[in-house]
Amino acid sequence: MQKIRHTPVAPTRTQRLESGGEIDAHRHDDHQIVYASHGIVAVTTDAGSWVAPATRAIWIPAGTVHRHQAHGELDLHLVGLPATDNPLGLAQPAVLAVSPLLRELIVAYTRTPEEESPRRRRLRAVMLDQLTTSPEQPLHLPTPTDPLLRELHDILRADPADNRSLPELGRQIGAGARTLSRRLGADLGLTYPQWRTQIRLHHALVLLADDTPVTVVAHRCGWSSASTFIDVFRRTFGHTPGSRS
Repeated sequence: MQKIRHTPVAPTRTQRLESGGEIDAHRHDDHQIVYASHGIVAVTTDAGSWVAPATRAIWIPAGTVHRHQAHGELDLHLVGLPATDNPLGLAQPAVLAVSPLLRELIVAYTRTPEEESPRRRRLRAVMLDQLTTSPEQPLHLPTPTDPLLRELHDILRADPADNRSLPELGRQIGAGARTLSRRLGADLGLTYPQWRTQIRLHHALVLLADDTPVTVVAHRCGWSSASTFIDVFRRTFGHTPGSRS
């Protein structure tokens, strides 16, 4: 059984991780903001995975057991906040939009984590104020609890380009499409196309972090063309795959 490290105070710091590098499962008594100014960071809990490029940050509530993984060379910025500081009132992990101003505030705040001064307190106050205007983004890839959905999840994660219909996949795992659709709605609150798109987008972010060409990413993730992939990516993330910073 994996030992879960407990660090009461969530650290505020910058950290560089090589592509594929990890921070093992741990938890804090504080909230934490996780932001990658370069590369893609993935945060995984028992409830699922959250992936964020440089235009997004991940909110991790106090007490949540989580681990980090780097995709691409990662410049990671960690901001610890006391459990009393929860600007958005979020009780679950979430992906937040990061404006250019909030990006600079996070980077500046984590650059000198040991400094304690009136200037730093003002910086923190402005950062918390900006967080209140950071909308939550639908970038959570939930982990199914239903055994049939877990089988389906493993198939789609292994090959996001698998374009088989739900009835076709259902025949592989011995379940009808109606049963799977009903369980998807009850377990994850998603339709099959929505879930498959989420899986594909998460995989696309990982490939992009390794500088995979956009046309190759589109093909490996199951989109019929690069233009279709770019359109879905832009609508989800607010920018094109080629402008991730």
